[in-house]
Amino acid sequence: MPGQQTTNHGHYRNMPRKIAVVVPKYGLVGGGERFASEITERLACNEAYDIHVFANRWVASSDRVTFHKVPKVGFPRFLGPLFFAWFVRWKTGRMGFDLVHSHHWIFRADIYSAHGVPHAGWVRDVRKRRPSLYDRAVIAVERKLMRDGANSRFLPVSTLAMQAFRQEYGELPGQWQVVHPGVEVARFATPDRTACRAEIRGRYGIGPTDMLLLFVGMNFEVKGLDTIILALAKARALASEANIHLLVVGRGDEAKYRRLAQSLGIGEAVTFAGTQVAGLERYYRAADAFVLFSRYDTFGMVVLEAMAAGLPVIVSPNVGAKDLVEEGCNGYILPAPQDVEAAAASMAELADAERRTRMGESASQTAAEHDWKRLAENMEQLYRETLSRKSGA
Repeated sequence: MPGQQTTNHGHYRNMPRKIAVVVPKYGLVGGGERFASEITERLACNEAYDIHVFANRWVASSDRVTFHKVPKVGFPRFLGPLFFAWFVRWKTGRMGFDLVHSHHWIFRADIYSAHGVPHAGWVRDVRKRRPSLYDRAVIAVERKLMRDGANSRFLPVSTLAMQAFRQEYGELPGQWQVVHPGVEVARFATPDRTACRAEIRGRYGIGPTDMLLLFVGMNFEVKGLDTIILALAKARALASEANIHLLVVGRGDEAKYRRLAQSLGIGEAVTFAGTQVAGLERYYRAADAFVLFSRYDTFGMVVLEAMAAGLPVIVSPNVGAKDLVEEGCNGYILPAPQDVEAAAASMAELADAERRTRMGESASQTAAEHDWKRLAENMEQLYRETLSRKSGA
């Protein structure tokens, strides 16, 4: 039996259970990639597990994880997802794993962490295009995992994602449980707020008493930056004494959004800081509130980072992290992604410093419940339950 070894007396001596973790890019940029590496590295410290990662590319940070390269098929492109799934099935089958935990579509997994939504729905409803051969290949692999998933455990990262699967497939196979991503609470909560406010605001010419909204995102259009700027113009009129300012961190068509701000007469109130990787936590600590009005975001880890930094948040109903937002307590959820009036009203309410402080403290408490360490402990419990069920079967 995998995970056990026979002694001369015919009894079994406990051995580390062999765990296969599947993710194309391990330890690299991306929400799913970050989730996979953060959890895996922590579980690898447990001597009860012998963890193997199957990936195309990886950045190793632990000698307790064994890596296996999955060859990448670049041409024809549609063969890529089919080959990845086939190779993982073949390799894990030969090596005899006790548990397979995948963060990517493969043919079969004991645990599947769903960081996105059904691919067919994504292509049809979000990208609004007809599926290519590549898309059809991804959909085929996904459907096989769903079809053969009666004994699998599926872990979508938000209720938004779970609803998308239910809408696409109707009755869902196996067991389903929402497992939100985690956050490195200490990183975002510990930088001195006063020092960060002086440093970051001074760098961009933002006044020490100005109310500062922060946006962090790599796709301005999808993340709803236009709605944020439109709402900002109205909020500045509603709460003129707060001198509300917006700091945009990330990459996108800056010129387009500068023009929008200037056309609304608030060009001086919108500052673009570009992409910031090192020291991003200092930007959160320099701000007063966080905004993200995505057209669609399966989760939105930046929301959880902002809450860990003690910021109240304003999000659209299409941001999966809304699961963590209690209306009026630690943030606001807009009625619709492009509801400029509601967004402006929420921004204006946060002009009240006492309310911001109270809501920021509540946001910090929420984030503390989602520290990566706590999430790893919960995942280990799921591993134990799954291994126990398989042993019983």
